[in-house]
Amino acid sequence: MWNWLKKKLPTADEIRRHRSLRIFGNIIHSPNYWHFNRGSLARAAAIGLFCSLMPVPFQMLLSAAISLIFRANIFIAVVLVWISNPITIPPIFYFCYRIGRWLLNTPPIPFNIELSWHWFESTFIEIWKPLLIGSTVCALVSAIIGYLFVFFAYNWLTKSKHR
Repeated sequence: MWNWLKKKLPTADEIRRHRSLRIFGNIIHSPNYWHFNRGSLARAAAIGLFCSLMPVPFQMLLSAAISLIFRANIFIAVVLVWISNPITIPPIFYFCYRIGRWLLNTPPIPFNIELSWHWFESTFIEIWKPLLIGSTVCALVSAIIGYLFVFFAYNWLTKSKHR
């Protein structure tokens, strides 16, 4: 499986030539960020899952930047961000809002989501605290679970491969 994935990944030359990756400078060309080892993949899973549940723009860019800091596999971290996509964002953020509301012990606020500035000024201001608290808690829990799952799954796969 790893060999198939490695074949699908861009080569070092393709990464160097990619225009949108130039903002990271030469640091992104280090092979450490593209290795498929236990630690790098586990960190990438944690970073990707964490960023995917945070209600912030530019999640992929955030995931790539955090991967550089923690020396995680950039490709895996960025791909995992797509867990939150236009189809899954509404139920994910509603769940996070409910968790945050429960943690803060606040009453529910009936609301409908509209893509307008008026909605943002009036309704989002009321729901941002439970959404942010719930998203942070869910992101941390999923990051820890993702890290542990990948770490031990990699161990198990490596040991079973050598038997």
